Amino acid sequence: MEYIEALYNALINILPFTSQGQQAFFFMLVGVFIGFWVGILPGLGGAATLALMLPFIYKMDPTTAFAFLLGANAVTATTGDITSILFGVPGEGTTASTIVDGHPMAKKGEAGRALGAALMSSLVGAIFGAFVLAAAIPIAAPLVLSIGSPEFFMLAILGITFVGSLSGGNIVKGLMAGGLGLMISIIGLDPIRGVPRFTFEGILGQGPSIFLWDGIDLVAVTIGLFAIPEIIDLAVKGTSIAREQVGKLGGVMEGVKDTFRHWWLVLKCSALGAYVGLLPGVGGGTAQWVAYAYAVQSSPDKERFGKGAVEGVLGPGAANNSTRGGDLITTVAFGIPSSVSTAILFGAFLIQGIVPGPDMLNPAKHLTLTFSFVWIIIVANIITVAACFLFLNPLAKITKIRGSLLIPFLLVLIYLGGFTAKNSFGDMIMVLIFGALGWLMVQFDWQRPPLLVGLVLGTITERNFWISTQAYGAAWLTHPGVLIIGLFIVGAIVYSISQILREKRKSRPAVPEAAPEPEIVMLSSPIHRPIFALFFVALFIYVLRETFYEIQPMEERAALFPMVLGIPCLALALLAFGQEFFYILRRTTGRTDPPAISSSPELGAIRRRAVSIVAWTLGFFLAIWLLGFVIAVPVASFLYFRFAGGEKWPISILLSLAAGVFFYGLFDYFLHLPFPEGVVFDWFNLFD
Repeated sequence: MEYIEALYNALINILPFTSQGQQAFFFMLVGVFIGFWVGILPGLGGAATLALMLPFIYKMDPTTAFAFLLGANAVTATTGDITSILFGVPGEGTTASTIVDGHPMAKKGEAGRALGAALMSSLVGAIFGAFVLAAAIPIAAPLVLSIGSPEFFMLAILGITFVGSLSGGNIVKGLMAGGLGLMISIIGLDPIRGVPRFTFEGILGQGPSIFLWDGIDLVAVTIGLFAIPEIIDLAVKGTSIAREQVGKLGGVMEGVKDTFRHWWLVLKCSALGAYVGLLPGVGGGTAQWVAYAYAVQSSPDKERFGKGAVEGVLGPGAANNSTRGGDLITTVAFGIPSSVSTAILFGAFLIQGIVPGPDMLNPAKHLTLTFSFVWIIIVANIITVAACFLFLNPLAKITKIRGSLLIPFLLVLIYLGGFTAKNSFGDMIMVLIFGALGWLMVQFDWQRPPLLVGLVLGTITERNFWISTQAYGAAWLTHPGVLIIGLFIVGAIVYSISQILREKRKSRPAVPEAAPEPEIVMLSSPIHRPIFALFFVALFIYVLRETFYEIQPMEERAALFPMVLGIPCLALALLAFGQEFFYILRRTTGRTDPPAISSSPELGAIRRRAVSIVAWTLGFFLAIWLLGFVIAVPVASFLYFRFAGGEKWPISILLSLAAGVFFYGLFDYFLHLPFPEGVVFDWFNLFD
């Protein structure tokens, strides 16, 4: 009865039925409003926003303070899906997986359906996660303690193996891309010994290499891999984002119905998200890809994924929000933050004079406050989803606007997202580098999600590998949990190979070939396919050379994980090169059909448009670097509207001024983000 009474009192304390509830409800609405826009706008980040909100809670009572903070934190993943679906730019790092199928749906004119599916599955996931928080606290300890470092390591490898099945029938490419993501996560200081690894000091010099000591930022990689290729494609085709008309906005209610048609998938992915959130140090970035991998593996028609499968939106949407409830469990019950956001919330507990732990579960102390978290998550998400549905019509109509009017705004969002990751121009350069890599991967039929999953799981994988070898030596390989997960890994690989062979027997193609991503104009020649694969061979040869001759002499333990990872990745790269080489060999002997490469008379014009948008993308970066964001946004936007887009003078001036005013008003005036003035102004200051 004490628990039921605490649950009831917690609800009353956040609803506007009492003076206490009115205050908590008001600040929850303020938090929801902030979180709504933080989720939509790329680069701001829910964790950073929570940190900025902490100073405002000193004079609040605990219920009001956490209504304010959790109201913002609970909705960023929901609204982040909107940007991911409409523009292919992740609003939040935890919504990157929604791009894979959500954005292709928007390009097919089904933006409304994708948004409806994302919002409703997010609501279901949030409610599920909240009730998991309410029900699972008494049994959270055995769940957390049942997973040791060896099992964590194997689970990470299992996740990469599952997502490797997204490689369109080519598991070699998928696994190698996942290995490349793991290798990128190694760049920087070794987390155990602090030894610099793969910072390219001999090539870049000491100054730029120090930037790489912090590693490669996930947001910059995500934006580059997914957003830059879409920008290029949008400019090359000269159309709007949505290239087909499918009903009214693609059917918002159809997306809502999809949630309930696939209710079992939504519930399972919600459970996965809650459990992944429960595991310390894993977080929503992992949960989204685990859920996406499960959605693919459980589908009888895997070929639809990556091309606009609604299940690819439902799974991550549910998991992202159920994670919010799961990651609060360890924070509240054990005082162990399981993510960056909950670490900041841990600071909020200390500001309020509350120590997370057993007292949070005591009916005589803070149990009512703990249950208020449950209701805040539920109410905040209901309000957010209701507000989103009110704005879906104008939001989805953005996809019908011609690309020349959207590209400058999208480029600003892309560079803003890259810069605000660490307030560094270096991350903007990373966006460009991984944008080029992402575009080449699309051109040569390499799927991008496994790379991103490897990057997300990289730190977890290496840390748990090191702890396992330190604690158990090689004996951890015989742990029952490790062996069971190992069987799942082998089973996933065998199942993927059997699927490839089954499809090969049906269609009898000459070689297994990855299915190209739809909607992207193919500008490359088939002869370049083995050259691109050879690039990865050279890359992993370089990795092993650096490991054996540079890192190992400094610190043997810092070289262990790159060595263990680099050898199988090199073998996979050689296999991929062999596949591409024999593909070209068979094609030149007439034993295969030519691939679907554009050969129309307009191909030359298409390539010129591709060169043009690449030049403008670099031009935006140079403008921001030279003039700073505040001045470069209206200036570069005007130049694009007038000369690249061919818009009339009044429209060009009006839109560029709107972009400048919006950027300055929101990011500089209200949020006071520390944007540098630009190199030109630094030069002038030298002469003062």
